[in-house]
Amino acid sequence: MKKKEKWTAEGKLFVVQLYESGKYSFAEVAKQMGIDRKSVSKWVKLYRTYGIEALIPRNSCAFYEPSFKLEVLKYREETGASYLTTAIRFNLSSPYTIQRWEEQYNLVGVKAFVSKKEGTSAMPKKGPVESDKMKELQAEIEQLRMENAYFKKVESLSSGQGKITKEDKVMAIYELRHKFPVIKLLMIAKLSRSTYYYLVKKKNLPDRDAKLRKEITSIFNEHYGRYGYRRVTQALHNRGLLVNHKKVQRIMKELRLKCMIRMKKYKSYKGGVGKTAPHILKRNFQATQPNKKWVTDITEFKLFGEKLYLSPILDLYNQEIITYTIGSRPTYSLVSQMIEQAFEHLPKNHEGLIMHSDQGWHYQMEPYQTALKKQNIIQSMSRKGNCYDNAVMENFFGIMKSEFFYQTEFENKKHFLEELEAYMYYYNTKRIKMKLNGLSPIDYRTQTMSV
Repeated sequence: MKKKEKWTAEGKLFVVQLYESGKYSFAEVAKQMGIDRKSVSKWVKLYRTYGIEALIPRNSCAFYEPSFKLEVLKYREETGASYLTTAIRFNLSSPYTIQRWEEQYNLVGVKAFVSKKEGTSAMPKKGPVESDKMKELQAEIEQLRMENAYFKKVESLSSGQGKITKEDKVMAIYELRHKFPVIKLLMIAKLSRSTYYYLVKKKNLPDRDAKLRKEITSIFNEHYGRYGYRRVTQALHNRGLLVNHKKVQRIMKELRLKCMIRMKKYKSYKGGVGKTAPHILKRNFQATQPNKKWVTDITEFKLFGEKLYLSPILDLYNQEIITYTIGSRPTYSLVSQMIEQAFEHLPKNHEGLIMHSDQGWHYQMEPYQTALKKQNIIQSMSRKGNCYDNAVMENFFGIMKSEFFYQTEFENKKHFLEELEAYMYYYNTKRIKMKLNGLSPIDYRTQTMSV
C-alpha cells in the first residue's frame, strides 16, 4: 500500500495560489498536482480563514483541552455543519479528529476527554455510577466554556475603546443568555443582578431573533397551525430567510407553536358486490407527468348530528386535488358525479391514465368501470384489507382532517361547505410540500410544465 505523501506548508501554499489564480477549478488543480479535490478545497478555505499559518503541518497527536473538544462538538450539533466545515472553523488538522471525538463522546460522555495522566481511562470502565471527581471535572469544563465564550464576546464588543465598560459586559451577557445561565455569567463579569437588569431596561435591548420569531408566528398563523417546524423552515427559505431547522424547532417550542396530529378515515369496504380490478399501481406513487396516475377514496365527517361524505380525486404527479364531491349519503352518485367532473380536466387524446382506489363497493360497480373504459382509463384497486396500497390518498385525508376539520368550529353545514372549498383551494395553491421542492401542487405543476 502506497504511503500517503505529506505536504509542506510551501507545497500547500503553491496549490492554494494555483487555485486563487482563477485559471483552474478545484478538480483541475487536484488532477494537476496529483491529490484529491477535498484537500485542495480544505487548504483554500483554511488559507482564506486563518492565513498561511493554517497550512503549516500540525502534530496529529496534539493535546486539546476537554473544554475545546466540547465546544467543537457543540458547534457541530447546533449548526449541523459537516466534519470538514467544523475542522476549518476551528483550524483542526483533520475532520476525522472531530469524528473520533464525537464517537468517543457518544460512547462514554465527557469521560472520553479526560486524560489518562489524571488517572481516568478514556475508555468505558465497569462501574455503577459516575465518580464525584468526574462530576467536578464536567462542571469545570462547562465553567471554562462559559468563561471562554464570555471573554471572547466582551473583547469583541470593547475593541477600539481601550477598556471594558459595564455596558460591554451587559451586552456580552445579554447575547450569551440563551447558552449559559445569566446568574453565572454575572459572577464572571462581577456585575450585580440589579445593575444588569437596570442597564438592559435602560438600553431597551431588542431580541436578536425578534424578526425571525415574528416571521415564524406569521407563517404558523397564516397556515392555521398546519405547519410543523420542517415546513415552517422551508417557508422561511422561500421568503429568503436561511435558517437552520433546529433553530426553528427551538423557537416554535418556546412560542408553543405545535402542529396538529392526524386522525383516522372512514372505511367503505362492504365485501364483494361486483368485479374487482387488479392491483396495477403496485404502490408506485411516482408519476412523471400530470394525468398519468389518479387515486381516489371516500372519507366521512361527523357534525351537527349527521354525516357528510367527501369523494376527491388526487393526481400523483403533484398531489393536486383534481375535483371532489360531497354528500350526506355515500351513494354511487357521489362517485359518478366526481368522475364526470374529473373527465372535464382530461386533455384530448390522453394515454395510459391509471385510476386507483380501494375495493370500496362504489368502484366495483359496473357503471363506474364502464365510464372509465369509455375514457380509456385503466382501473386499479388495492388488495383487500391493505390500506398502504392507497397510502397517498390516506395521507391526504389525515392531513385534511387534522389541519381543517378538527381545528375549525363550524356554525352550520353551509359554513362547513364554504370552509371546505376554501381549504381545497388553499391546499392546491398555497400549502407547500417538501417533496415538491417547497412548492404548492399547482405551483409545482406550472413550474415543471413550463420547463
